[in-house]
Amino acid sequence: MTINCNGQLIDLSQPKVMGILNVTPDSFYDGGSYKNESDILAQVENMLNEGATFIDIGGYSSRPGADFVSEDEELQRVIPITELILKHFPHAIISIDTFRSKVAEASIAAGAALINDISGGHLDKEMLTTVGQLSVPYIMMHMRGTPKTMQKLTVYEDLTKEVLSYFGERIAQAHNAQIKDIIIDPGFGFAKTLEQNYELLNKLELLQITEKPILSGVSRKSMIYKPLKTNAQNALNGTTAIHMVCLQKGSSILRVHDVKEAMECVTLFNQINPQNP
Repeated sequence: MTINCNGQLIDLSQPKVMGILNVTPDSFYDGGSYKNESDILAQVENMLNEGATFIDIGGYSSRPGADFVSEDEELQRVIPITELILKHFPHAIISIDTFRSKVAEASIAAGAALINDISGGHLDKEMLTTVGQLSVPYIMMHMRGTPKTMQKLTVYEDLTKEVLSYFGERIAQAHNAQIKDIIIDPGFGFAKTLEQNYELLNKLELLQITEKPILSGVSRKSMIYKPLKTNAQNALNGTTAIHMVCLQKGSSILRVHDVKEAMECVTLFNQINPQNP
């Protein structure tokens, strides 16, 4: 199970870690943490040294109720950072967290290698066609509505069945758009209640029926810190516990704030499962 990132084949039969780099002032955990180039480069270097395969750059916060950000502002946040990182770390594999086709196109032109779309192409009708033309891997997530409205759209008759149906339709559309490398993200925390997040986690292995790699993004989210009666800053231990569950249920990529701890989780998972060398 491999994906082609700028000519480099990444084998996802062994789990990989994607480090999060939010360049937004309002991200739920690390918003505004990286105020200048040296801070950004230091964080990227740290994540790469700790074992991150991918660096995921986001210029539009997708936290519940997030404010609207214009396309121009998103471009001004994402493109210079992509160019900066690749200037200093030319072999870094950059993922761009965007639902806009123009941001995707400009980011790939700047050297990014894959697109991570929280909307699965629903928020920009040109996204799938654009990604297909760019011939880059595409991460599609399950969500309803927008970040501002999604938490009002949590009524399902059968959550897991509806998520699988969603991916069946989206994967077919992506294939029609000539997208070859597709990764699916169940969208923990997006248009799902706390209880629904755990229902989906409990059945996560069923998503393997799609025969696509699974990305899990649970890092420091409220589904972890609310049951523990704490906050995002104190949710690392809980995050690590859930990461192991995600790996055991078939996740190929962990999208995380804390690369070192996630890599330790992957290492121990590989010890338990020696068929993953």
